[in-house]
Amino acid sequence: MSKTLRAASGWLDLGLADEALHELQSLPPEVQMLRGPLELKLAAQMEQEQWNSASETARLLCLKAEDVPEFFLRAAYCLHETGDTLAACNQLLRGPKELFDMAIFHYNLACYLWTLGDGPRARSHLEQAIDMDGTFLESAREDRDLAGMKLPPA
Repeated sequence: MSKTLRAASGWLDLGLADEALHELQSLPPEVQMLRGPLELKLAAQMEQEQWNSASETARLLCLKAEDVPEFFLRAAYCLHETGDTLAACNQLLRGPKELFDMAIFHYNLACYLWTLGDGPRARSHLEQAIDMDGTFLESAREDRDLAGMKLPPA
């Protein structure tokens, strides 16, 4: 198993997500459902912008590791990319409490809320993200999800 995982990881490092997925498919089905292979599968699916498949893989990871904030961030991002922004918002809010201490949580939530038409809450979360990490102001200026939002001056 570890040889296959190393090979899949190597393919990903080379930017060959399709080869990584092919490598992972050679694992027995029960092994494919373990956290390590699922993490590699998610990375490959996201690299290939396979948002529907990636959202399912990410949701499996959320179930397997409910305490890992990154899985909830990725699951929500993938759902948003499929066009299901409400589900993305709900998925993100179901994550562990540590998410609330992460600027990226507030930034992503701002994007989702703005997309859903909830301007006041979106602005509040964006302000929180920028307060926590000032680099998010520049990101917000270029983010298509926040188009039309009046941003503070640089």
